[in-house]
This record gives sequence, structure tokens and C-alpha cells, in this order.
Amino acid sequence: QVQLVESGGGLVQPGGSLRLACAASGTTISRLIMGWYRQAPGKQRELVAVISSISTLHYGDFVKGRFTISRDNGKNTVYLQMNSLQPEDTAVYYCRGATGPDEYWGQGTQVTVSA
Repeated sequence: QVQLVESGGGLVQPGGSLRLACAASGTTISRLIMGWYRQAPGKQRELVAVISSISTLHYGDFVKGRFTISRDNGKNTVYLQMNSLQPEDTAVYYCRGATGPDEYWGQGTQVTVSA
């Protein structure tokens, strides 16, 4: 059974940084397209960043160079380094893995940006 477990969320002041981690079990992330998504209250879930199995990267337009997605295949973990966080980045952040018709989601981790 594939499981994705996010960690690293929390409360941070505007301008601060957080690093989220998504640890996978039951599969190897090297075979998956891995991504981070977020959902703020009252809004639709949106793409934050995606990294392919060959490390091709794609980011949501709002990222504007502030976030970096990376993968450590040896640790079976994907990371999202978030810098220059702003209150509008407040959301639940979800990890997703996909291959072909199969997709897997984590339970999410809350990120709150507030003074």
C-alpha cells in the first residue's frame, strides 16, 4: 500500500521560510511524478510545484522563484523549500505522486503565515 506522509508545516512570520517533506512508502518515488499542491479555505486546490521522474520541474505562476522542489530518491522523499512566505501562502499543503492512471495523496500539512 502506497503512503505519502507530509511534515514540516507550521506557523511562520511573513518573509520566513519552511521546508516541507513528503516521505513515501510502499513505492519508490523515482518512478513517480511528484508534486506539491495547496488548498486555502474557500479556494480550489492548486498546483505549487511538480518534479518528474527525470527531474523536470514546473511551478505555479504565483511561486515566482520563492519555492524549490527537489527529490532524494535514496531517502524516498520529496521536499519543498519555501522562502519569502507571505500570508497568502497560508494553506494546507498536500503531496501527490502519480504514474499512469494511479495517483496517491498525502494527508496534508498546515502552513500558516502570520505576524
